[in-house]
Amino acid sequence: MPKRTYQPKRIPRKRNLGFLKRTSTKAGIRVLKSRRLKGRVKLTQV
Repeated sequence: MPKRTYQPKRIPRKRNLGFLKRTSTKAGIRVLKSRRLKGRVKLTQV
């Protein structure tokens, strides 16, 4: 039986999609801003 496609790992996910990564780029800051405006409870996942 082959492995399934998605093998989640928390650390690489945090490094790519975490809060620090988002705040480090203009595009990421824009993402956070739009999520705040939408009223999201969680700004970043993980």
